[in-house]
Amino acid sequence: MAESITIIDNRTGNSLEIPVVNGGISASEWQKVLPGIWFFDPGFVSTASCESAITYLDGEKGILRYRGYPIEQLAEQSTYLEVAYLLLHGELPTAESFEEWRREITYHTFIHENVRKRFLDGFHYDAHPMGMFVSAVAALSTFYLDAKDIFDPESRHKQIIRLIAKMPTLAAAAHRFSVGMPFVYPDNSLDFTSNFLSMMWKIAEPRFDANPVLARALDILFILHADHEQNCSTTAMRVVGSSHSDPYSAAAAACAALYGPRHGGANEAVIRMLTQIGSIDEVPGFVKAVKEGHGRLQGFGHRVYKSYDPRAKIIKRTADEVFEVTGKNPLLDIALKLEEIALSDEYFVSRRLYPNVDFYSGLIYQAMGFPLEMFPVLFAIPRVSGWLAHWEELLDEEAKIARPRQLYIGPDERDYVPMERRGS
Repeated sequence: MAESITIIDNRTGNSLEIPVVNGGISASEWQKVLPGIWFFDPGFVSTASCESAITYLDGEKGILRYRGYPIEQLAEQSTYLEVAYLLLHGELPTAESFEEWRREITYHTFIHENVRKRFLDGFHYDAHPMGMFVSAVAALSTFYLDAKDIFDPESRHKQIIRLIAKMPTLAAAAHRFSVGMPFVYPDNSLDFTSNFLSMMWKIAEPRFDANPVLARALDILFILHADHEQNCSTTAMRVVGSSHSDPYSAAAAACAALYGPRHGGANEAVIRMLTQIGSIDEVPGFVKAVKEGHGRLQGFGHRVYKSYDPRAKIIKRTADEVFEVTGKNPLLDIALKLEEIALSDEYFVSRRLYPNVDFYSGLIYQAMGFPLEMFPVLFAIPRVSGWLAHWEELLDEEAKIARPRQLYIGPDERDYVPMERRGS
């Protein structure tokens, strides 16, 4: 017997049986018995705005899968470029298709000279890297006019390749500008993350060879951040994409969502919290203050996960490998003590506040030399593959343009009053 629910309008006695499909019920079916009555759901916490075959997330059980593949297996055995292919194509690539995919992305890592010389160089000397990055991604739409042909398969594929390939180049360019260092061109003899690290850190040496442990750690972090279902930035990508905007403009909107501290700034907030705590000895006092309502435990709890974030476990192991190379981040001991106390305290356990992906990722980025201002940029580089997968999916589904309803709470109709008759 199919699952269903029955709703009754107590005002009229009318009733309707609605089937439960894929864990959801159709809001349009409700309209048959409740016309003109809208669901009130601030933040969309209980609303599914789309159907998607990209990422499966079970927050109660701590499960995250890309196209059915557990995140743990992908982080251990795959690479970011392979995962990007998986998100966009639905299947893992063959050796031949992956080599073509890798070659295409490598070929498109360079950015137009005018993007750098006339656009990026026009920013104020102390511009925030993420602000530059958001603007640069949007500006790409003016350099690739064929991006408007979103229903042409060849054009669409070309824009996807360009975006994935150029994100690290734009990110590194924004950083170099912000610290007054010259732009470094891509070295296409290097793999994806090693090339990015070269563009970030190269000074005068003929070739920058990143430490393979650090390059692999960054690749794992990129895998873990590649997609995460209908979060704020992905929803922004879908909403703008639903208007049939070009992918650069839609991706810029998604980047802008990441620029907000409540989304892309979470791991930065963790670093600031740990720095504020200052030492292991101060951890118990900090925890006590949080429980009393003074301050917040950053990096714990998640809007979706109600158990341990599966990405956090992977990152914690990766952090150990990174610190073997870079030396231990001085904030690590504070983080470990904070985690130990929080996970054994009934106050936090009963509220299901467990470490999330942001708790350790910032420590790794900081140990590798990335400034705090670059943290949201580092988030955007890999997430673009997930954004683009959702963008393609909504276009292929012929999704309606996003247009939510509202509950109006303003004044009723009233007549215009001339200015001389208005009171103070």
